[in-house]
Amino acid sequence: MAKDPAQFFVDCYRQYGPVFRVRILNREYAVIAGAEAASFLGTQEGRESLRSKEFWQGLVDEFGATRTITGEDGAAHKQLRDIMRRGYSREAVADRLDELAAITDRNVVKTWRPGSTVPVVQSMQYLVTDQLGELLTGASRPEYVGDIRIATRYILNVLVTRQRPRIMLRDPRYTRAKARVAELSHMMIADYREQSGSPAILVNDIMRAHRDNPAAMPADDLVLSLTGPYVAGLDTVANTLASFVYAVLKNPEVQARVREEADELFARGDITAADLRGIPAIRGALMETMRLYPIAVAQMRTATRDFGFAGHLIAEGETVYIGTSVPHFLDEYYPDAKKFDIDRFEKPRAEHLQVGAYSPYGRGQHVCLGKTLADIQMLVTIARIFHKLDLSLDPPDYTLVRKTAPVPGPALSFRVRVNGYRN
Repeated sequence: MAKDPAQFFVDCYRQYGPVFRVRILNREYAVIAGAEAASFLGTQEGRESLRSKEFWQGLVDEFGATRTITGEDGAAHKQLRDIMRRGYSREAVADRLDELAAITDRNVVKTWRPGSTVPVVQSMQYLVTDQLGELLTGASRPEYVGDIRIATRYILNVLVTRQRPRIMLRDPRYTRAKARVAELSHMMIADYREQSGSPAILVNDIMRAHRDNPAAMPADDLVLSLTGPYVAGLDTVANTLASFVYAVLKNPEVQARVREEADELFARGDITAADLRGIPAIRGALMETMRLYPIAVAQMRTATRDFGFAGHLIAEGETVYIGTSVPHFLDEYYPDAKKFDIDRFEKPRAEHLQVGAYSPYGRGQHVCLGKTLADIQMLVTIARIFHKLDLSLDPPDYTLVRKTAPVPGPALSFRVRVNGYRN
């Protein structure tokens, strides 16, 4: 499981069916998996039988907050979701696509020098941090990028996925980074108050909720809420972008189609959200990347009550893994499932529309709030990179090595060669 959790859940599903138990470090966990589990999360019974509070409580406590959107369920979760919905929506960036392209130029195109080999994951982390800062929190603050990366990785490893011991939170590198992130959030609050607003919808809506309904958004929760985009989006988006780069370079025929669409897209001048509907190869390649290299391999919940699933009892209080990505790797949903096939998602095939078959952003009431925003962010970014740069794998026959901590993604050793500029 530590080596390849996605494949582990698939193998167990094949052997034991949609419900089974696993023992990890002398603790036993229930697992529900497959399309059955993905569908269950969206039902009333699923919403009433599972909660996420325990999974995120360490993060809440670490920042002295009262709650976070990912750790709440029911009415409380809906209240927070309603506050932040606009800020994480497609509309938050729909008229700022040229800014996304410019930030990509600043972080990648102008720094990946022809003739060099570059570490892809680290580069994408810096790029995504810059994008999230500019578009969601109102300002790009490059002096905080390193601190955001360190704090986010410790938070995810220790407090969220719990793959590392809590003693790591005493590491001076983390304590300094955590203090700097808090400092950044206080700066965002001060800027908002001095300027009577923010260029970022998310900041405006959070601060307005704090002003108008402090019970819903108390002062103690502002740090987590304002810096939430980094925790939610840094590794997830960066790892997906890095996986996309690998998958496309590994498949020359796909790269040719991606380049052609990217060139046509940017030949139009200023791009709009409507233009992104005309790049089916790039969109298909992104969807196929999220299918074969999922970030949300499984979700973790706690059973709020005894409930039955596929003829088995899950007891109140049990920790439950929900293997929503299992169908991604099953031939019965995706014929020749290991093949990188970017045409799976176009009609008449539309393989992802089978019930419970495709869950790149999770499932149920906690499905990623920023999924449409992330789609736009990634489509523009990868189109820009392949429009501007001629890249190849280094070495040419490289096979992707993956890591699992804090979230699944390419190993930090993954590099590409920059052969030159294209446009």
